[in-house]
Amino acid sequence: MVSSPVPSPAPARLPVPAGLGRLLVLTTVFVCAACGLVYELELVALASYLLGDSVTQASVVLSVMVFAMGVGSLLAKRLRRRAAAGFAAVEAVLALLGGLSAMALYACFAWYGLARPALVVFSLAIGVLIGAEVPLLMTLIQRIRRQDAGGAVADLFAADYVGALVGGLAFPFLLLPVLGQLTGALVTGAVNAVAGGVLVLWLFRRDLSARARWVLVTVNALVLVLLAVCSVLSGSFERAARQAVYGADVRVAVQSDVQEVVLTGGGGSGRPVSLFMDGRLRVSAGDEVRYHEALVHPAMAGPHRNVLVLGGGDGLALREVLRYPDVVSVTVVELDAAVLRLARTDPDLVRLNHAAYRDRRVRVVTADAFDWLRARHAPDGPYDAVLSDLPDPGVTPSAKLYSQEFYGLVARALAPGGRLAVHGGAFDARPRTFWTVDATLRSVGLDTAPYRVTGCCLDGMPHEDWGFLLASRAPARLELPARRPYLQSLTPAELDQDGREAAAHRQPGLLPSTLMHPRYGEP
Repeated sequence: MVSSPVPSPAPARLPVPAGLGRLLVLTTVFVCAACGLVYELELVALASYLLGDSVTQASVVLSVMVFAMGVGSLLAKRLRRRAAAGFAAVEAVLALLGGLSAMALYACFAWYGLARPALVVFSLAIGVLIGAEVPLLMTLIQRIRRQDAGGAVADLFAADYVGALVGGLAFPFLLLPVLGQLTGALVTGAVNAVAGGVLVLWLFRRDLSARARWVLVTVNALVLVLLAVCSVLSGSFERAARQAVYGADVRVAVQSDVQEVVLTGGGGSGRPVSLFMDGRLRVSAGDEVRYHEALVHPAMAGPHRNVLVLGGGDGLALREVLRYPDVVSVTVVELDAAVLRLARTDPDLVRLNHAAYRDRRVRVVTADAFDWLRARHAPDGPYDAVLSDLPDPGVTPSAKLYSQEFYGLVARALAPGGRLAVHGGAFDARPRTFWTVDATLRSVGLDTAPYRVTGCCLDGMPHEDWGFLLASRAPARLELPARRPYLQSLTPAELDQDGREAAAHRQPGLLPSTLMHPRYGEP
């Protein structure tokens, strides 16, 4: 049997002229598109913060949502006979799910460790609802004034794309810095609910029965009340979630322009100071000395009158540099002003870094290390020693700081005979990543000497060996400090088994960046 076609919708009885009604529908399309993209970006941003690897999280969210939007478009066919009521219901549910998505995802991570399944579920549900919007809005706009399908689709998509542009720009430049992730999502949900409710309950109110109007008014009011209550409680929720993740001794939690910075322990708690950045352990007072001695002292075995520290805003690498009395000047280039502020003012961090920032030899620059080097803002250079105390190479946003371009800029800043020290991540757990960093250094004309430190638990990985590389234009001579049994050079067997020649035959692109030099020996 051939299914009967859906009859053409009857003209809508509007309280305004048709031209104004059409404009109001397109405005609603604009607002809903902006809200939909904010939900999408919110899921990507929070999942990247909670789970790391932003490329994977973005791929999961985008692919699931696009698939779900197609499903939603098909399901919306069943609602076209009651397009006004259907659209209002879709927007109410979307506002609720989208507004609460960030809070729910954070809760699943903090208390249940199920952030990835929650991410997929919310991406699927929100995608289905977003996909249902356009078919229903298409039906509504055709009821105002009939026009050819191509023209109607062009108008709807134009409003949709412009709204997506505004939402995409509003998220990083307005919502995230002003309201934060949780409150920003809640406010977006409220805007979404108001836009959908006003369009249907006012413009298309004559399409609804009295009972349907009261149901929709009640549902939208409940959604707005729930979103408002969650917004009021968001501060308490964040504190409880942080305690579930970091423990009960969270002393400082700051959302900077760059990342979330959390400081735990110390302050008479009896626990060692720990510094977390975007949920990842960066400093643990119990064993940070091993890491920073391994990073600093091999590079300082050569000339070291003029030293450059890239990253290291906590001041701990700087502490080790200042142990050398013949150091004349040290330049620290740190992106996050909040980390610098903590390192200068928090009593426990100041005690840990020996008040390094009070030394007159220290010059601090708040800037991105890559951009600072590229702009040639190095009036104190060239540098005898450069210490790259940057985020782990396995973290996607830091990939450019392990690229050929970056190391080329660093090499240009080195004085004759100068040395560069780089940490290459967990040597035992990710040897391919480590040797790719080695290959990238060599690709810019630097000779390297690999070594490692045992027993580190940085980045939440206890009892793993961390790999480092000493690089220079001349053959790099590795001199490890005496009486440091945890500092070890690599054995010939390790170099032969997991080393540079083996790295030359592994799959390219081991690190999350096309800028990384993928294979040893390639120019």
